This record gives sequence, structure tokens and C-alpha cells, in this order.
Amino acid sequence: MHCEYRCLAAAFLLLAVAIISPGRAEHVVLLDTTTEPSLRWTTYPYGPDANAAGWVEESYINFEKDINWRSYVVCDVTKQNVNNWVWTPFIERGLANLIYIEVKFTIRDCSLFPGYALSCKETFSLLYYEFDVATREPPPWEPDSYKSVGRIAAGEGRFNANNEVVINTETKAVKVTKKGVYFAFRDQGACISIMAVKVYYIVCPEVVINFANFSATPTARELTQIEHATGKCVDNAEVVGGTPTYLCKGDGKWYLPSGGCKCKAGFEADMEAQTCIICPPGKYKFGVGDDKCQPCPAHSKAPDQGMSECRCNTGYFRSPKDPKSVPCTQPPSAPQNLTVNFVDQSTVTLSWNPPNFVGGRADIVYRVTCDMCGPSVMFMPNIEVFNDTKITISGLSPVTTYKFHVWAENGVSNLTSPENRQFVDIAVTTTEASMKSASVNNVRVMLVKASEIALSWDPPMTGFLDSGDDDAVEVYEVKFYSKGDESNTSNKLTTDRHVVFTALKPKTEYGFQVRAKSSHGWGEYSPTIYKTTGQLLGSGKNTQQQVQRKSGMKDDTGKTN
Repeated sequence: MHCEYRCLAAAFLLLAVAIISPGRAEHVVLLDTTTEPSLRWTTYPYGPDANAAGWVEESYINFEKDINWRSYVVCDVTKQNVNNWVWTPFIERGLANLIYIEVKFTIRDCSLFPGYALSCKETFSLLYYEFDVATREPPPWEPDSYKSVGRIAAGEGRFNANNEVVINTETKAVKVTKKGVYFAFRDQGACISIMAVKVYYIVCPEVVINFANFSATPTARELTQIEHATGKCVDNAEVVGGTPTYLCKGDGKWYLPSGGCKCKAGFEADMEAQTCIICPPGKYKFGVGDDKCQPCPAHSKAPDQGMSECRCNTGYFRSPKDPKSVPCTQPPSAPQNLTVNFVDQSTVTLSWNPPNFVGGRADIVYRVTCDMCGPSVMFMPNIEVFNDTKITISGLSPVTTYKFHVWAENGVSNLTSPENRQFVDIAVTTTEASMKSASVNNVRVMLVKASEIALSWDPPMTGFLDSGDDDAVEVYEVKFYSKGDESNTSNKLTTDRHVVFTALKPKTEYGFQVRAKSSHGWGEYSPTIYKTTGQLLGSGKNTQQQVQRKSGMKDDTGKTN
């Protein structure tokens, strides 16, 4: 009989993939005769000219085991030169690299045929033929066209009584490369029943691990080989820690996973189900990982699902440096009680109290601006923002009104518009310069090194100190800066009439000015003198130089330049 295409189609409908645990192999069935109501396979010989009955399709029924299988039987033991063939339909291999064929059969013992068995055998041959196209023509039956799978004997026993049936099971593996394969059973004089045939291949089953999905993967062509599978991240996850890979062994079991995926921001991980669940409104998840969605912190909201951070309510802000888990905050109010602590002809000292409202933050800093202040005015602390609640401004002009603004700021102040930032201001007029105030005299450079300069000077002229102890110099202030950078000044206070500046830049010209302070206030700054730091010398000897005023000053030897 010839197998028609509807028979082949029915065979392919048997392919089933069951989702099982990753520890177990999975069989993808290509042919299973136990589920077929009719086989109608191709046989040889056939027809009225055949000299033997050959293979005949019958039913094997066992009511106790609920079995009703279609089978092929042959028993031409009374014939000579027996050559009976039966072929399976063309079986497409699909994704298989290695196909298994499982045969359930019985063989009668030749002792059951005493005297009249002419060619009784107790084995049969299993062969296969790979082909790239299924045709309507019968497959070739010449033995040379086939590859042998093996000669099969009854390993579990032959039955030797009419009421005793011993079912043998034989499983063979065949490496395949073409589109499909025919299997053939060849009988040369045995009494055989091919009761059931199953053709399948083994896959490592579809599995999700480390939030990566691995499709069912056929095993390799050799049992000792492994197949490298690459996973695909589950929905709403992304690769973290390397491309997800898994190894499929020849027995259909996975092992040695590496790499993997993590749930994206806005999605939390369900570890048991290996899925990423979107965060509901009112919750968020920041960043990629296994974390759960969290409720929004104070003064923020998540109106939509899948949010990676909560939006601050109107009037509240989040600094880029703040964790997404902290509440949104506000800028502080203005500083309180701005007060003038000291003022003279060139110096003002201000102080204030912290703001009443700090906005929910602890990083309060202050900033002071000044109207009318020129580049020579110096602020102490000499940085744009600072933590202290007082400041000294020096280098001011006498009898001049200055307006100072003191701003309180925190980590979110720069996120608000400038007109909404809070400050307090005060106007201060410096005093008139004292008639007794005078400049120090004879400022001179006593020592120059690669990064050091030493200065010395004489006290103010007589008249600044002629009124008794009240006119005594309380402190000297030395102002210095790099030439060309007069707006970036530094100062040093001392009660001595000399000072050493260290850690200066080599080969750099510096300007120096000195003034004195008595009970009458600060005197005027001396004229600026300039000196360049010396070069690095291998001998390490000091270089001493003196600088005199343009009007002419005496050096330490009494000579005038």
C-alpha cells in the first residue's frame, strides 16, 4: 500500500511540545503509531504477483491495558529467499540534529515452527534513508540505498507459546542533516509484529531563568556535545551582567546559566514567576534591578503607572544629588536679624541668624552680594557660598554707602526662579577716614626664594602714635595678589612688623600692600610693591633683595637708591 499525503499530514500533527521543568528533558514527537487509527504504510512485495504475504497491517488489542494499536506483522517462515520491506512515511526532522526511533515488537521463537519453517530467523533489520524532498513515489527498497541503524533481536525474550506475548522495546539514535528521513523495516524470514513505532527528538525545554527566556533547544548530534543557547530578556527587562546564555546537554537538560536580565525602571521583579510587573500609580521604582515598587516619598506623586521616580508637588523640588527615595523639599526663607557688628572707613562686619524655614533640608549655605563694591574689595570668607553666619568686607571707600544682600540657599534653590529666592538686605555707610590714620613706611622685600617672599616695614609716622597708648598699632594687615589678578586677593594679619609668605607660585610676580589699625581705625594701604618669586636653584642659597619707594628709601646699610 502507498502512503498518501493526508497520512503524512496526520503524522506531523502529532508534534507536541510540553512545558516541563528545566531539570527534565522534553521529547518532540514526530511520529507515534499508537495514536493512529490507520497506518497504510508502503510495503514490498505487494500485489497478486508477490510470492509471499509480506507485511500486513493489523490491530493489537489488550483490553486490560487499554491498548488498541495499529501494527505490522509478517511471518513468511515457510518461504525461501524472503525479502519483505515496510517503510514509514517521510518524516520531516524539524529542528532535530539527532532523531530517536523507539520500536515495540515481538518475535516468535523458531521452535514454534518445527519441520515446516524453511527460513526462520529471529532478527530483523532497521534502516533509514535521508532525503530532502517528500515524493509520491515509494522510497527505494534496494539495501544499498539505505544506511543501517542496526539488526534488532529480541533482547527481552521471544514468545514460544500461542498465549504468551513478550513485548520488546528497542531505541536507536540517528544523526540527521537533510530535510527528512524514511525508516524501513526489512524482514528476511522471521515471525515479527511491529507493534508500535515512535520517532522523536530531545530538546532542552523552554525555560525562563534570570529573567531571560530560552527557547526549546534541540540537543547536538552527539550525546557528548553541548548546544550554546542565547536567551532573550522577558518583557520590560534588559541585559545586566552579560548576555544571558545557557548550555543544553545531550540528555536534554540545561546547566551552567550565565549572564541575565533585570527589570527596567518602573517595573518590579516577580522572582517566582520571573516576570516584570509594572508599578501602579502612587508607586515608583528607580533604576534597573530586582527591587520592588515603593510608595512615593512626601510631597511627591506618581499619577501614572510605570514611573521611575515620583514628581514633586507644585512648589517642591528634588535636587539632582538627592536619592529618589527622599521627600521633595523647598528653598529656605530669608536670613533673620541682619546686623552691622562693625563699621569704619574701609571695613564692615555683618552677622545674621539662620532662616526660620529651612525647606526640609540641612544643607543651608549663605551668599552675600554688594552694590557698588569694586574689584579691590575683599570678603572674608572669600568664597561665593559659605556656612558661617557672619562676614567681613574690607577695602571699602570712606564715607560711601554700600548695600549688602544676604541670601539663604539650599540644594534646591537653583531650581527656583531668581525672583522667588529669599534674601535680606542692609545699607551701610562707611565712616570718614581718621586724620590720624596714616600709611606704614618703608615696605621692603627682605628675602626671595623659589616660593617664598619675606616683607618688612616701619610703623606709621609720628603723629599716628603721638597720643599715647590709645594710638598704638593693634594689628597690621598685608594684602597680596598675583599681578594681573587684583580681584583675587588674600590677606594676612600680624602684630609684627614683618611677615613671610610661603607656598607661592614660582616665577610669579606678586603685589603687596600693608596697612595698620589703631583705636582710631584702619590707616591707608601702602603703595603697592611688586616682586617675582625666585627660580629654583640647585645650590639652595637664599637671594636677598630690597625694594625702595620711588620717592627714595634707605636700605638696611643706609644707602639711598
